[in-house]
Amino acid sequence: MIRTATPEDVPAILAMIRELAEYEKALHEVRATEAQLHTALFGERPAAYAHIAEDESGEAVGFTLWFLTFSTWRGVHGIYMEDLYVRPEARGGGHGKALMAELARICAARGYQRLEWAVLDWNEPSIAFYESLGARPQSEWSVYRLTDEALGRLGAS
Repeated sequence: MIRTATPEDVPAILAMIRELAEYEKALHEVRATEAQLHTALFGERPAAYAHIAEDESGEAVGFTLWFLTFSTWRGVHGIYMEDLYVRPEARGGGHGKALMAELARICAARGYQRLEWAVLDWNEPSIAFYESLGARPQSEWSVYRLTDEALGRLGAS
């Protein structure tokens, strides 16, 4: 079952963010707190949205966290999926595909024309999963990021 996240899901979402970061060998980079997630997802002006995948007993076994983008070329919003994670013991049960299908349904219902995300180039199981859904890499684009000191320097200039 896929459902929209509620404020009560914040601890489980943060736990799964940490699990995902550990899998991606970047747990040391996780700085998010429950309070920050609560504000981002359920504050006065939500900046992100989340959906939960539950097993038959109602336990959260996966999640996706996403936010809106805007394409100047298409003139409409899209969705950027920041995270998609299914706990190892629940993989293969269709939860990941169901979470992706929910985001695709949202796109269709709202007239959004893109569903985008990034995947680590070494994460072959995820790449195979996404490609099985019909997704294709955008090889002509490279992702760049400013953070920490470099971001501060540029902002102060």
